[in-house]
Amino acid sequence: MMRGKRVVLGVMTASLLGQACGTSSDVPAGAAGAPGGASGGTVAGSSSGASAAAGSSSSSGTSGAGAGGQSLGGSTSAQGGTAPGGSTSASGAGAGNSGTSAGGTAGGGGYGTNDDGPCAVPSFITSDAKPLGWASAGPGTTGGGSAKPVLVTTLAQFKDAVKDDTPKVIYVQGDFAPDDIDFGSNKTIIGCSSGARLQGHLAIGNDSANLIFRNLKISGYGAGDCSKDPGFDSGVGCSSGADAISVNGNAHHVWFDHCTIMDGTDGNLDITNEADFVTVSWTKFSYTPRTDAVGDDSTGAAGHRFSNLVGGSDSAPKGWPGTRPLNVTWHHNWWADGVVERQPRVRYGRNHLFNNYYSSTASNSCVRAGIEASLLLEANYFEGVTRPHEFNNDGKESSDAATAYITVGSGAKANEYVSTTGTKSTGGQGEAFTPSYAYALESASAVPAAVKAGAGTH
Repeated sequence: MMRGKRVVLGVMTASLLGQACGTSSDVPAGAAGAPGGASGGTVAGSSSGASAAAGSSSSSGTSGAGAGGQSLGGSTSAQGGTAPGGSTSASGAGAGNSGTSAGGTAGGGGYGTNDDGPCAVPSFITSDAKPLGWASAGPGTTGGGSAKPVLVTTLAQFKDAVKDDTPKVIYVQGDFAPDDIDFGSNKTIIGCSSGARLQGHLAIGNDSANLIFRNLKISGYGAGDCSKDPGFDSGVGCSSGADAISVNGNAHHVWFDHCTIMDGTDGNLDITNEADFVTVSWTKFSYTPRTDAVGDDSTGAAGHRFSNLVGGSDSAPKGWPGTRPLNVTWHHNWWADGVVERQPRVRYGRNHLFNNYYSSTASNSCVRAGIEASLLLEANYFEGVTRPHEFNNDGKESSDAATAYITVGSGAKANEYVSTTGTKSTGGQGEAFTPSYAYALESASAVPAAVKAGAGTH
């Protein structure tokens, strides 16, 4: 059904703070403004309201806090007057200088190291300890909180450490064999600077919540050949295999920061079903060259090198539109060598993309808005890529522009396009949104140097 543009301000209200994540967090239109007011940074968080930040329809699966950690269900947020990343926000004061954003230090690959834990880690682990964006909604994403750090050096140790809901801070050292790894809740997982690689499929599913992944190299089963995946079906093709990471079911409050994610058989990092409140920052996505030559879902030379899917089908999430999951913030990420599509491709979610770098010459599509998606693209840098942003079925009668909306920044918030080809679609008949959280924005021209130096593991 065609309809006129409706502007929705995605506002986190005071009633959202302190609410258990196991309940719906939607608030009726016209609710109070964002906590802490508007940002004093380059871009302001919304300060007056319509609907609340997307509702998580998930049921609680977290345990009570232990060892100084924090449990999600029923915990109260300390965010009230604090902008994400620790910048004090009072009556409109917010995030800090435009060169630095929470959840990762802008503009630098020359990070120092911190030796206070079980192994040396990059300095941003302590200096930028909180995410910004959707993962900061409600009680925020705190992982294992203040639990005593432990070091794991084998796959068996790692799988045992992450499977439950007890709050833990886990440092990882070593190159682990490919495997399927299931995650519980309330974990902070940090890769040592000496190297930490997980391989196979990381599954974050029903009742998983409050998870932080930082400074980790994560490789899927499908490096160069999808048939390496134990789940590969030659009658289907690469899409029959596993993602390197899947966030699905009713999983919520997850932060990926400074990771290198590559070679998922299906996708690199897919966020589907009713998953919600996710931030992906300073992360590099790539693929080793491969083809997808067999099966009824074959993509041929493209090799199904489709990196990031938000919303797995055109079927509405449970509770839609009363609850609105699939809300993701992507900032300072790098879609690099070998990525062909889905950077990301979004259905239903409100996704905010800022200060990202796109450089894959293999691309045939970068950002794509599908059914009921609302995308905000600010100060991103697209270089040498095809179709920087578009609607699904763009230009056709069946175009998802009928229900989706793409907003792009202007002036200091404008995206930059260098040697690109194809569509840069904007507008649509769906809903635009304004982020509720404070964030600082670099100019697009500064993005390539900052992201190439800073994104990925260190």
